[in-house]
Amino acid sequence: MSLRDETKAIDAQLRIEKQDLAAVKAELTRTQRELDRAHEIEGLINRFDPRNLVIPKWMARPSKNSKGKHRGTLTLQFSDAHFDEVVDPDQMYGYNAYNRGIAVLRLRALAEKTILMGREYFSGVDYDGLTILSTGDIFSGDIHEELSRSNEAALYATAVYWVGHIVTFLTVLADEFGVVHVASVPGNHTRNSHKPVYKNRSTNNMEWLFWHYVADVLAAKGEERITFEISNALQLMVPIYDTRYSIEHGDEFKGGDGQVGPLGPLKRGQLRSAQQHIAMKQPLDWMVVGHFHTYMPPAQGLIMGGTLKGYDEYAAGKHLFPNQPEQGLWVTTPERGPTVFAPVQPMNRKLEGW
Repeated sequence: MSLRDETKAIDAQLRIEKQDLAAVKAELTRTQRELDRAHEIEGLINRFDPRNLVIPKWMARPSKNSKGKHRGTLTLQFSDAHFDEVVDPDQMYGYNAYNRGIAVLRLRALAEKTILMGREYFSGVDYDGLTILSTGDIFSGDIHEELSRSNEAALYATAVYWVGHIVTFLTVLADEFGVVHVASVPGNHTRNSHKPVYKNRSTNNMEWLFWHYVADVLAAKGEERITFEISNALQLMVPIYDTRYSIEHGDEFKGGDGQVGPLGPLKRGQLRSAQQHIAMKQPLDWMVVGHFHTYMPPAQGLIMGGTLKGYDEYAAGKHLFPNQPEQGLWVTTPERGPTVFAPVQPMNRKLEGW
């Protein structure tokens, strides 16, 4: 081999080693960033006050008719709000728009229409309270590069901004229904790792931290009407009277096709989950999931929530059905579990200004 050839070989090897070194440095930077996040979260956790994290007694109170009216618990699924994501109507054929300002209006409308439907559409019911099943993806997060570039703010700043709005949202509902219980599980968009994990999956998720933050703010205000059940696991069993709701986000259910959409993987996942809970002697009656941004009313033991964000560029690019923003609302009764139900549709295009 000539000297020139040897020099070329050495230069090529040096380039490879430089690339390997750059990759190692990038991985170290990412690992350090995740460690810094973990330490910051650990410091916040140590400050949490557990006083508000209890299951309220009213959720198990037996039914008693009052003046001929039926008793029940109004049940709202809060799913896939994707706060601080930006949806550009020019990229959506003018079908939808979303940003922080629009999200504030939709959250307010969600409270107002929940009250309207609970009192006027579902009339004839004396409510023992309101239960909110929060099934994840409150924020869009930054697990995808396009989101980190286009969101209104970084994930931590997003969470801080929305604490006050959620506190107001819950307080308004408590003023109307007397007591509110929030049961929450984490979504996939708010995790602090690039890939999904299973060890400490919930406690390494921004939504777990966010709901603790909201609970502490309300506890500091002396608010006793609003209680929380913040899951440390992927799922959470939420009993209302004798009905057992198993709630989770739904991103673990993979598959489906263009004809049946998410229904196929969800039904398979429902069967596996039911078998799992039976084996653990914790049988479930209804499985409640989000993630798929498609509202499906209670049927055959399955409830699937919609999205507050609505149709986005990803769904349009995949030619998925253009669902409008909506959230599931129903009445849970002591006698029959989930009964009357209807979606809450909070979008007002004229008011939102697009």
